[in-house]
Amino acid sequence: MTNNEIVAKLWNLCNVLRDDGITYHQYVTELTYILFLKMAKETGTEDNIPEEYRWDVLKKKDGLELKKYYGNLLTELGGKGKGRIKEIYNGARSNIEEPANLKKIITNIDALDWFSAKEEGLGNLYEGLLEKNAGEKKSGAGQYFTPRVLIDVMTELIDPKPGELCNDPACGTFGFMIAADAHIKKQTQELFTLSEDEQHFQKYKAFTGGELVHETHRLALMNAMLHDIEGKITLGDTLSNLGKSMKNYDVVLTNPPFGTKKGGERATRDDFTFATSNKQLNFLQHIYRSLRKDTGTARAAVVLPDNVLFADGDGENIRVDLMNKCNLHTVLRLPTGIFYAQGVKTNVLFFTRGKTDTGNTKEVWFYDLRTNMPSFGKTNPLTKEHFEGFIKAYTAEDRHSIQDERWNCFTVEQIGAEGKNHSLDLGLIRDDSVLDYNDLPDPLESVEECIGKLEEAVDILKSVEKELKAISQ
Repeated sequence: MTNNEIVAKLWNLCNVLRDDGITYHQYVTELTYILFLKMAKETGTEDNIPEEYRWDVLKKKDGLELKKYYGNLLTELGGKGKGRIKEIYNGARSNIEEPANLKKIITNIDALDWFSAKEEGLGNLYEGLLEKNAGEKKSGAGQYFTPRVLIDVMTELIDPKPGELCNDPACGTFGFMIAADAHIKKQTQELFTLSEDEQHFQKYKAFTGGELVHETHRLALMNAMLHDIEGKITLGDTLSNLGKSMKNYDVVLTNPPFGTKKGGERATRDDFTFATSNKQLNFLQHIYRSLRKDTGTARAAVVLPDNVLFADGDGENIRVDLMNKCNLHTVLRLPTGIFYAQGVKTNVLFFTRGKTDTGNTKEVWFYDLRTNMPSFGKTNPLTKEHFEGFIKAYTAEDRHSIQDERWNCFTVEQIGAEGKNHSLDLGLIRDDSVLDYNDLPDPLESVEECIGKLEEAVDILKSVEKELKAISQ
């Protein structure tokens, strides 16, 4: 049995809980509580779980005894557990009211082909479950789930390396950091073997994140643990003063949440030079300020909506500050329809922190992967092949040598030209589906032509009138 088949079976168990009024997102959380215990059993890592709350004890319970025991289990592990166990179960409570439903889920999970699951990787299985949840519009999970292919392309181009501190300040289920870890592991397997100290750094310090939503934070912890990552994942608001401690990173990969602060309030960070009510602008400020300044190689790739590229006021100030402090070398205009909100237009900004605070951006390259592209969705998913032209242009030794109509360059002088508001809403090519008004005749010429024809008609009528008068005489 493949992981995809196991994920499908796990997902179908959600039908059992409909009568209990369990939402898709609550279901994934419930599965996380139970799967953690089963996976600990399968991987021989039950040492940090008290014996009375391990899988073999849980699966023997039934009826009201099971419901009471399960409630105590969640409370005890969240209050007295150790390390990641305590974090995962902190504040945990079950939404399952019917003991028979809980028993059915436990029994079905116990019966799955865990040998095959371990062969493919338990982390991959869990990510498959998260992806399934994100694909369900009713779950609302798409708001924190970035398409896997986009995560992989961004990670490949940013190219995190062993020994670098990597962070996602709005980490969702930790997908970017897991991709960064996989990227480095692939490189180290091909190039060299890390020392014991280097391996310890990669596991416990290299990959960190921050997440505001408690339930999503729980999923991120579980996902990280199943991928053998023990870096700190902070529960809290990066845009509050808590975020001031998140700094000096070599790599940032992220897709911050869209929208504005509730009620239009400004960020509570007291160290922002430009604190607006626009979440994305504040996240952008945080990200380029969180990159270490001393190396000249600290870099980021961040998904941002179009409004960040052209917003007035503080938006312009933040863009200018970004281009001063960093080399904003590339902007990828993404296709529409790849996120849960179909109409959202997004971009990826790639930039490198300079050693100085001024004049780091000389020119910005834009790649238009939006215009004249097919409509993406479940039936036509975004794939790595769609990015091939962009990857070729991005990685070219001489970017000016690339002959691709989607690939265009603007100097910082052009961007800052008077009246342009330092707008980065640039690089989109001609849309073939839109009528080009330049091809229409000049309306003034058309009017003059009509007048001319009317005058000719009047002359003809006058001529006819004369002839009729002559005949009548």
